[in-house]
Amino acid sequence: MTPTAHRTPHSAPVTPPKAPEQDQRFGKFFLPGPTEVRPEILAAQTGPMIGHRGKAMVDLMADLQPGLQRLFRTQRPVYLAASSATGFMEAAIRNCAMDRVLALVNGAFSDRFRKIAESNGLTVDALEVPWGQTHTPAMVADKLRTGDFDAVTVVHSETSTGALNPIDELAAVAHDAGDVVLLVDSVTGLAAAPVESDAWGLDFVLTGSQKALALPPGMALGVAQTSALERARRKTSRGTYFDFLDFEKNVEKNQTPNTPPLSLLYALQAQLECIDREGVEGRWQRHEAMARRTWQWVDAMNERGVALEVLAPPGGRSPTVTCIMLPESIPGPEVTAAMLQSGYTIGGGYGKLKDSAFRIGHMGDHTLEELESLLGHLEEVLVK
Repeated sequence: MTPTAHRTPHSAPVTPPKAPEQDQRFGKFFLPGPTEVRPEILAAQTGPMIGHRGKAMVDLMADLQPGLQRLFRTQRPVYLAASSATGFMEAAIRNCAMDRVLALVNGAFSDRFRKIAESNGLTVDALEVPWGQTHTPAMVADKLRTGDFDAVTVVHSETSTGALNPIDELAAVAHDAGDVVLLVDSVTGLAAAPVESDAWGLDFVLTGSQKALALPPGMALGVAQTSALERARRKTSRGTYFDFLDFEKNVEKNQTPNTPPLSLLYALQAQLECIDREGVEGRWQRHEAMARRTWQWVDAMNERGVALEVLAPPGGRSPTVTCIMLPESIPGPEVTAAMLQSGYTIGGGYGKLKDSAFRIGHMGDHTLEELESLLGHLEEVLVK
C-alpha cells in the first residue's frame, strides 16, 4: 500500500522525547515477536534438570496437556518440539501435503510457507493478494476449482502486515473442495485471537512460544487432527525430526520424540496457570481491546494532522499486531530509533515496508495501561 501523500506539520528529523527518569521491569517491549516475558515466567526456567525419559518428565508433560488443550480448544493432544515455529510449518508440509499445494500469500510469512512447500519438491500455486489484505472464502473456493490441490497453506495472523485471515471460513471452503487439508500458521494468532482447532476442523494448526504465549523463543506447538495423521500414514517421505506419527506415539506416553526444551516447559507450565486464571476468552478480549485502542489512536492522530493509516482494512485486522503506514515525510526507522531512545521497543516495517511503516506488537501479557503509556510516548515522537 502506498502511504498517503499528506505531509505532517514538521519536516525536521524526528527527535525522541526525554527519557523517563525511572525504568520499569516490564511493559516497554512491544516488538511483534519475540514478545516481552514477565520476570516470574523467566524465573520459572530455573527449575532443575531432569531426565527427559524419566517419570518426572512424564509427570510434567501430563500436567501440561490439559492447559494446552484448553488453549488450542481441542480434545487432541498438543505436540511440543524444541524448534522455532518454522519447523512445524515444514512439518505440516512433510506430513500432510501430497502433490499440489495452494499457498495463500498476503505477506512475508505466508510467502515463507509457500517457499517451504516448494523446497520440499511440491507443486505450489500461490494465490496472492496485496500486503495487508486477507483472503476471502469465495476467492479460495474459485481457485480450488481450478486445480487438483490436496493442501492449502494459510497464515492466520500475518505478522508482517497485521492482517487476520478468516481461517474458520477458509477451513470450510477447503473441506468442501474434497480431500483437501488446511495447514494453519497461527503464530501471532493463537492465545490472542479465537482459534477453535476442533470446531473449525483445522487439520493442522501451529504456533510458537515467543508470540502471544509470551514465552521465550525456542518451542513450537501444534495440533494435528486425525485427518492430518491419515495423510502422514500415506506419505513415505515425512522425514525424521517432525514425523507426526512419531509425535503421536510419544505423546500418548506423555513424552516427546526428541530431547524437549525442558527449561521452556517449566516456563510454559507457569504461563498456562496464568492463562487459566485469566481464561482463554478473557485473553482474547484483552487483546481485542488493545488492538481497538491502537486503531482509535491512529484515527486521533489523523485528526491532529499526522497522516497515519492502519495497513489492514477494518474487519481483517489482527488483535496482536498493527502495521501503521507513515506519511512520506517521516521515515519508519527514525520512529523506531526515537522510541528506543525513550525506552520503548516497537517493530519496524517488515521487508518492503521497512521505510514506510512501523508495527506495534500489542500481544502476550501487555495491558491497556502499558499500551497507553507506549502510545503517549509515540505521540510525542510524531507530534511537535
